[in-house]
Amino acid sequence: MSARILEADLIASVAEALQYISYYHPPDFIAAMADAYRREQSPSAKAAIAQILINSRMCATGHRPICQDTGTANVFVKVGVEARTDWTRPLQDMIDDAVRAAWKLETNPLRASVIIDPLDSRRNSGDNTPAMVQVQLVAGDAVDITVSAKGGGSENKTQFAVLNPSGSVADWVVDRVAQMGAGWCPPGMLGIGVGGSVDKAMAMAKASLNEPIDITDLRARGPATRVEEMRLEILDRVNALGIGAQGLGGLTTVLDVKIATYPTHAASMPVALIPNCAATRHIDFTLTGDGPAVFTPPDLSLWPQIDGQGPVGRRLSLDNLNAEVLAGLKSGETLLLSGTLYTGRDAAHKRMVETLRAGGTLPVDLKGRALYYVGPVDAVPGEIIGPAGPTTATRMDKFTEEVLAATGLKIMIGKAERGAEAIEAIRRHGAIYMIAVGGAAYLVSQSIKAARVVAYDDLGMEAIREFTVKDMPVTVAVDTTGTSIHETGPRQWART
Repeated sequence: MSARILEADLIASVAEALQYISYYHPPDFIAAMADAYRREQSPSAKAAIAQILINSRMCATGHRPICQDTGTANVFVKVGVEARTDWTRPLQDMIDDAVRAAWKLETNPLRASVIIDPLDSRRNSGDNTPAMVQVQLVAGDAVDITVSAKGGGSENKTQFAVLNPSGSVADWVVDRVAQMGAGWCPPGMLGIGVGGSVDKAMAMAKASLNEPIDITDLRARGPATRVEEMRLEILDRVNALGIGAQGLGGLTTVLDVKIATYPTHAASMPVALIPNCAATRHIDFTLTGDGPAVFTPPDLSLWPQIDGQGPVGRRLSLDNLNAEVLAGLKSGETLLLSGTLYTGRDAAHKRMVETLRAGGTLPVDLKGRALYYVGPVDAVPGEIIGPAGPTTATRMDKFTEEVLAATGLKIMIGKAERGAEAIEAIRRHGAIYMIAVGGAAYLVSQSIKAARVVAYDDLGMEAIREFTVKDMPVTVAVDTTGTSIHETGPRQWART
């Protein structure tokens, strides 16, 4: 008779797994990114991949989060029908206890991003609960668990459609990816669920993202099924779009494509598409009753040597901005920023605009200044700030015209592309939009030399902060003429 699988071991294992994946990329992902780095020919994309790999190794050695968006906790549990446990509480409650323990660990606190009421108060739970739990009863006497952390940038790009039975899944996926933009922080993975029902297709797509990266082996041996043929077709066609790392234009947009299928209604073909970002984080383990899971750190030799071991670019002072300086910055140029930098993302923008519309005065003078779209992780002893990578700038587009017109703000920093109206506002006001690399949050935080909250303290990680930065790496994405690297870069590298 098998030993009992204890509640305490379940909680300890899930908590440790969440901590583990916050700072360790899966080895197969590191290998795939290293291969993409070696093959990349676009200088901008190669530099972005280099930052991601450098950041990844720094996090592995420093045990700090790969990305400031430490994600929602996604836990997939397969319970053997013959498993013996001492559980007396709902599985959701036990896993939520594990999430609380992981997110509140003093040596590596994670950013709480889950809000309780999505329609009304949108109050943060404070501990990232509840987890997103999927449960299956399967044969056997063990409990198999997959733990992943899914960031909002990639989750927000989820796509779904019910195609006609005669429709082309590959055509639909390629078309969707072409329109998704760079907010999901490529290069990453595509998880595709085909068939079943609406909810089944989504669940399959999400679970498929946790499968090992094996597309290189598949190509070497050749496809044996229609699904394998489609995986290769979609990979090649998506990479041929030229989107590249961070949408800058390049050879690699996706590292692997996963497809899961299930029987479905004869009149339907549900298709779900869920991307995973450059902060792909997951791990599998099994509980058999012999104690909590044990996780072995990856060998540091897995990470490639990166020439120069750090970002490069022309230095720019944020404390001496004027029209002439801004006009001299060109889309695609890499810079190292130093000086005073303010932060503000969704909640701060909403409050600022409400204040401006009411005729009020903002608590921060943004004239001639730079604003970084970021919600950092809390610092631990010895840090100025925790990992502080960019959030998706598109969400701030609806505020851009009013903020630029009313404040004289001159530089915005985020990730991914800007919409047409935001680009026109940037051009009209002689401003600049820059991107920092999504998936390089710990690396970016090393350039922050001082940090303090200066307004909206009640917003937590979304409060307005004043940073003093030195040599913060960025790329000019939209210049004062309205030229966008997210348009010119992919167009230059497209192979279709």
